[in-house]
Amino acid sequence: MAEEGENKRILEMVQADGADEGSVTFVMHDEDHTLGNSLRYIIMKDESVEFCGYTITHPSENKINFRIQTRDGTPAVESLRKGLTQLRDVCQHVLTTFEAKVKEFKENQEQPME
Repeated sequence: MAEEGENKRILEMVQADGADEGSVTFVMHDEDHTLGNSLRYIIMKDESVEFCGYTITHPSENKINFRIQTRDGTPAVESLRKGLTQLRDVCQHVLTTFEAKVKEFKENQEQPME
């Protein structure tokens, strides 16, 4: 457990000896199925990705092991970075759309009924 003032690792990269950059397992601390499944879905849409999956090692551990294997020499880190950016953009779109619809609903509620 990290002590106060210490930087706690959020993401670790685990790579087998002799493995290429296209085959990497990332350990994401303080994450669960919410990020794991969404990110896996986005990353699997990338044609340079051969495999992407995640596991939760144990229900009492708050971390996921996230595996990416790519083709054509694409670094797995690049696929992860691209996937995280795309997921952030999707979430931002959902939030913006939701907020606009809530605002529209509230404005319609304030109008007098005829």
